[in-house]
Amino acid sequence: MYRYRVGKLEGRWSNFLPPVQGGKFRPLSEPGPDVFDNTPDCSSASASTTAPSSESGSRSPSPVFDCDDANVSSSLRRRQKAGGLSETASVSSASSAEPQDDGMSFLNTLTHEKIALDLDKYPPIDPETQDDIVSKYRELHQRVKDEGLYQCNYWAYGVECIRYSLLFASTFLFLHWGWYATSAVCLGAFWHQLVFTAHDAGHMGITHDFHTDSVIGMIIGDYLGGLSLGWWKSNHNVHHVVTNSPEHDPDIEHMPFMAVSHRLLQSLRSTYYEKVMEYDAVAKIMLPIQHYSYYFLLMFGRLNLYRLSWTYLLLGQGPRKGPAWWHRWFEIAGQVVFWTWYGYGILYKTLPTNWDRFVFFLISHVIPMPVHAQICLSHFAMSTSDLGPHESFPQKMLRTTMDIDCPPWLDFFHGGLQFQAIHHLFPRVPRHNLRRTQKLVQDFCNEVGIPYALYGFVDGNKMVVGTLAEVSRQASILAKCQQAIAASDDPLHGHSH
Repeated sequence: MYRYRVGKLEGRWSNFLPPVQGGKFRPLSEPGPDVFDNTPDCSSASASTTAPSSESGSRSPSPVFDCDDANVSSSLRRRQKAGGLSETASVSSASSAEPQDDGMSFLNTLTHEKIALDLDKYPPIDPETQDDIVSKYRELHQRVKDEGLYQCNYWAYGVECIRYSLLFASTFLFLHWGWYATSAVCLGAFWHQLVFTAHDAGHMGITHDFHTDSVIGMIIGDYLGGLSLGWWKSNHNVHHVVTNSPEHDPDIEHMPFMAVSHRLLQSLRSTYYEKVMEYDAVAKIMLPIQHYSYYFLLMFGRLNLYRLSWTYLLLGQGPRKGPAWWHRWFEIAGQVVFWTWYGYGILYKTLPTNWDRFVFFLISHVIPMPVHAQICLSHFAMSTSDLGPHESFPQKMLRTTMDIDCPPWLDFFHGGLQFQAIHHLFPRVPRHNLRRTQKLVQDFCNEVGIPYALYGFVDGNKMVVGTLAEVSRQASILAKCQQAIAASDDPLHGHSH
């Protein structure tokens, strides 16, 4: 971006609202005093987010903090100064809210409580404090650059390539010997390991050259793994901008099968998928058991990625102009190659029976499940609250992302995804340098007073399952509220709501 810099602004800069969050911009060619109209409509601070907007990419504001509601903000600040809510505050305290408006008052009470808990735990959301955090974050970024942590360790990738080659060769060796289940395990492990390098390439963290890293990522993703790198980048770039936002971040939008925030019980409109995530009959069946079905669903996560990849490529949702215009066709060719060697060559031509084909397909797709668990692990148990436009980028990333503590010899298994908080602060730092970056980030967190979420793998998974169970309980309370409303409207009961 330095090539586009034309000057330096004196004074404080306020970030624009991104288009994915409802920010509106107009072209320079249109008349008017300003280039943009970037203020969300705050005519109703309690507006529901269920109705699709008439403008693509925009939406109604969230109930609390998507606009500067002075009453709500001052109320929460008073609670913060007074000590706020206890960390052990239970859902039941919110359930005492008068059930009205189809139970939405209960959910709005939960939203206020979640925000109050974050305000108690993290530095104040005032411009001076957040500006100081940003200033120290820029100093941290300079230290990362000065220590050469953006320079890729190609020897480490040499070791990665040896591991990939051994797993891929073992797949066909065991296939030749007729050890079909063992062959499928090796292929699944091969895909599991490949994802990490595709992730690096998608962030231009290998050569830092757009086309080189894109080709590396597409060969890995499409030709060897059957997944679209272009789709992943489209999805993942939004995730990095609006991390853990229930209506904006596609990485936590899994309705009707899972919900990590009570706000998803309000049938929010996804600005990424441009559709309402209905809290429908299927969701009312699946969400109460989501803490039990979680790992089972992750086992088949790769099947959903196929669907999303094909939709992206066949509908031409990627760039059609500019330097990446040819990526779609390169990826479609990659999909043909993948399903030729895997679908036709292995499943159809090599395996002798339909049962062998089914078992091979199942095992090879279940083995990469830890990748899906790792991605969910870093975010599902963290905050989904929106603390408003004044919150700094580093604070938001550290508030919505956790890291997983593991010994260095296990780094190959986690593939750098155990350092998600650090990765969100510096997305283009190569993953083999993230462990060295961790010490600098910990010092930064201690200096500015932001808690650094670091948990063991088992404890982190317990937190994720606990979060899913909490939302399940909230769904049950909401259902009781709605039943009470329905009963009060029943003429047989002799009174109306």
